[in-house]
Amino acid sequence: MDVTDLRTVFHTQDGVVHAVNGISFHLEEGELLSVVGESGSGKSVTMMSLLKLLPIPPAEIASGTVMFDGKDLLQMELEELREIRGGKIGFIFQDPMTSLNPVFNVGFQIMEPLKEHLGLSKKEARKRAIELLELVGIPGAADRLDDFPHQFSGGMRQRVMIAIALACDPQILIADEPTTALDVTIQAQILELIKDLRKKLGMAIVWITHDLGVAAGISDRIVVMYGGFVVEHAKVDDLYKRPLHPYTRALLATLPSEDGGEERLKSIRGTPPNLGAAPTSCPFAPRCEHAFDRCHKENPALERIEGVHDVACWWDVEKEAPRHAS
Repeated sequence: MDVTDLRTVFHTQDGVVHAVNGISFHLEEGELLSVVGESGSGKSVTMMSLLKLLPIPPAEIASGTVMFDGKDLLQMELEELREIRGGKIGFIFQDPMTSLNPVFNVGFQIMEPLKEHLGLSKKEARKRAIELLELVGIPGAADRLDDFPHQFSGGMRQRVMIAIALACDPQILIADEPTTALDVTIQAQILELIKDLRKKLGMAIVWITHDLGVAAGISDRIVVMYGGFVVEHAKVDDLYKRPLHPYTRALLATLPSEDGGEERLKSIRGTPPNLGAAPTSCPFAPRCEHAFDRCHKENPALERIEGVHDVACWWDVEKEAPRHAS
């Protein structure tokens, strides 16, 4: 998948909200790409825009291309796009309780995409649904098929959501913070499950998260978003060893230390940017300790520094000097 210059806005009573501002990234076959950033950075809106899952209006995909299998998803008619959704691209949403329909049993909800996309009979779909529940580690799968979402724990509901997303053997799985609402033990189980399924099925995964610790353990590459922009992109080891954007450094500094000392947890001063104003300067400038005049006047483009490491910043954090003469 290749995403180029994706821009998404929301038309509200208070004006236009500039949620995604020219996002570009690519996803290679079989890799895991994490998209990280704090709440409101545009992670979820970006991924929902790819499959036109946002309500239009108030949302509007103002520009961009999303090339998948030689076609632009944004130019597809809804009927054609429905063949992609759940078929070739699976989506795990953040909250399984609101994503699963409470009035249908989980078997019906897993079998629906199997019949819709693969044309399986009811008997074939039921057999495949049992296999999928076993694949995601739900014990007594055949007996649980007729249970309703409220009869499952939070972790088990998330496993059901994963089963639905994997039903048609998608080429790409997009997971929108699927472990956020779960306790730490269940989070670890879901992460291990995803890593195991990736090895078995060989699919590419986009993992949306605000947790840099999670991203470190599962990713091949990481995209860091802030204020609707990509501010840094690198292979996972490079990003953690050598963060080049002040925002990435600030995020990493908020992680607890490994030695478990009593030092206070750090926070990033200031507040997220106002997305109601059209971006004309670096979105992180008001919160950045390195910001200088150019940062408040001009927004830096994403620039390749070396290898697979891109950053959008006027300040060179390694040389402690402006990156380019203005």
